[in-house]
Amino acid sequence: MMELSPILLFVYNRPDHVERGIASLLKNQEAAASELFIYSDAARSEEDQKQVDEVRKIIHQVTGFRQIHFIERSENWGLARNIIDGVTSVVNQYGRVIVLEDDLVVAPFFLRFMNEALTTYQDEDRVGHIQACDFTQDKALPDTFLIKWTGSWGWATWQRAWAHFNPNGAELLRQLEERGLTKVFDFNGKYGFTRMLRRQVEGKNNSWAIRWNASLFLEGILSLNVGRSLIQNEGFDGSGTNCGRGELYGSDLYRNPLEVKKISPIEENREARKAFERYYARTNSFTAKALRRIKRTLKGDFGA
Repeated sequence: MMELSPILLFVYNRPDHVERGIASLLKNQEAAASELFIYSDAARSEEDQKQVDEVRKIIHQVTGFRQIHFIERSENWGLARNIIDGVTSVVNQYGRVIVLEDDLVVAPFFLRFMNEALTTYQDEDRVGHIQACDFTQDKALPDTFLIKWTGSWGWATWQRAWAHFNPNGAELLRQLEERGLTKVFDFNGKYGFTRMLRRQVEGKNNSWAIRWNASLFLEGILSLNVGRSLIQNEGFDGSGTNCGRGELYGSDLYRNPLEVKKISPIEENREARKAFERYYARTNSFTAKALRRIKRTLKGDFGA
């Protein structure tokens, strides 16, 4: 029988999202034999307290998993600290983890795919991450491919790979700049991942994901990505704190089994990288940003 990875679910103050996400997980056959760790952060403010309490009420009513562990913070940790602590703790105990946030809905074969991929690539040091969300909707992408980039919506990793995680953003930024890798890191300059890391160093964001991305990138470690999305992010409804606009990152759930075949040779798929460059060029250009702002203004949405 295939070894099933523990699932980590990070929740905060969105009860409706939590209910939908857990309901989608329970549609996966493997859920009944999986351990679930639910990390519930404490309220950041008095305004958030009622919804945090509602989320905690919901999670304690969850059934359908082999075992459920509750980690309820007594003070507000924030997402980055929670994820870094949670992943480190569980991956060091179990050797592998599947990680979800409360605004993600998963496909019915998500857990099958993630567990099969974790098993297939468990001894392949050059692969350190599995990403189950595709937001490019590029039909040219194969079902699975290797790329030097890590997504943070529905992902998995192993203890051996997480050992490369460097929380020191300043050191990661220094290495990228000294090694002349910033343009490649930014998909040939099409998206500002280096800027995102620099803003983390300056305290303008607290992204764990950009540091994870940079950590594996600098080590030359690849991610197994999907061209058929097993994840849908529902956090673009104004309820999240770290999400942009939904039209950029929409995805259609692929509801059929997605086969895991070990890719050989283990090297980056150059065509897939070009597909990401095309996507970011299309969505991140000055013209694209200006058009989105105009559309939002016409709709009466004056957000950032």
